[in-house]
Amino acid sequence: MHIAHPVKLLVEDDLRRNRLTVFFRLILAIPHFIFIFLWTIAVVFAAIVNWVATLVQGQPPAGLHRFMCAYVRYQAHLSAYLWLVGNPYPGFVGEEGEYPIDVRLPGPTQQPRWTTFFRIFLAIPALLLATALGGTANVRVPSSGKSGTYGSGGGGGALGFAVAVLGWFASLAQGRMPKGLRDAGAYSIGYSAQMLAYLLLVTDRYPNADPTAMLEGVERPPQHPVHLVGDADDLRFSRVTVLFRLPLVIPHVVWLALWTVVALLAAIATWFATLFTGTPPAGLHRFLSRYVRYWLHVNAFLYLAANPFPGFTGELGRYPLDLELPAPAIQNRWKTGFRIFLAIPAAIVNGALSWGLGVAAFLTWFVALATGAAPWGLRNFSAYALRYGSQLFAYVFLITEAYPHASPLEGAPPAQPQFDEPA
Repeated sequence: MHIAHPVKLLVEDDLRRNRLTVFFRLILAIPHFIFIFLWTIAVVFAAIVNWVATLVQGQPPAGLHRFMCAYVRYQAHLSAYLWLVGNPYPGFVGEEGEYPIDVRLPGPTQQPRWTTFFRIFLAIPALLLATALGGTANVRVPSSGKSGTYGSGGGGGALGFAVAVLGWFASLAQGRMPKGLRDAGAYSIGYSAQMLAYLLLVTDRYPNADPTAMLEGVERPPQHPVHLVGDADDLRFSRVTVLFRLPLVIPHVVWLALWTVVALLAAIATWFATLFTGTPPAGLHRFLSRYVRYWLHVNAFLYLAANPFPGFTGELGRYPLDLELPAPAIQNRWKTGFRIFLAIPAAIVNGALSWGLGVAAFLTWFVALATGAAPWGLRNFSAYALRYGSQLFAYVFLITEAYPHASPLEGAPPAQPQFDEPA
């Protein structure tokens, strides 16, 4: 049973974007850059006072708590505007309910003094993942530290930046933000809000990286033909195999490298054949499907998204985190001809997710060694990153012409036809 996080992300965006405000988004945001810079300076000093007060009385003072909540909300609103996850111009006060991408925050409650005392150190793992995801406006203020700066928390991450860049072009062209990019950006904003709320003592609940929990209530996209299957709910890990995970994966790394060379040659042959016939040859399609599935199995083991040692054949149904792939089908020739160029935006998103996947694996390694189990949230984020990578490979290798969808949510299965029962 998973208890809902007290910092809840609310997404009420309709995906429509104003091309004019999209084009000048950074210029329009200049007043907000100045304001958040000044507000962050105040927050640094308020956070120190809040920390001392919470240590003394075991609960944040109500006034400071409200101040921190407004700051967390304002960060989320501004980030949504900058990353094109939201369309309206945000207000300057961080008021709840004033923006389509919002966060609901809890009231002040009792917090354990020992977790309060070590809060800055306990928050480091969440800060690492938030840095990879982004989702918070990146503002720095003077500090006496070696770097001479103090980060406002989690800004400028790879995923948020990728969403902003690709969303800018897509919104200018279509007047709409692609749902996959919007969902990915909203997820990064939600996680960063939870991280910032934890760091600023708004809550003592640790951030939850689970995309499904973060985007609860957001409509799922249609199911992609390349999707995860299997039974990966068992989070128990062997400490011995976790400790020696890198040496254990060496045979698979060698085999995957050899298979990759052959797969690239097979992909070139498939590309020519599909250009001429319109359909990938069945034999090459099966070979490349097994390669992509094997890639998933190996990386799920390597990045601690699953525990068992994988097989070497990429066979369906042999691994708890598995991949369903479509049969050969007719593909558009012009999309086939330009496939490698069309895949570039997806490769950018995949690069950002790969950064987060590495951070999640690093953190999972320590947790699994200590507890003998993988954290649910980190495992689900890793599955999201691996699923997207698999969809990208399947698209590049012409297994499917369906473009990878960046939404962290698993797609909704097709609706089953309804038949009236006989009278």
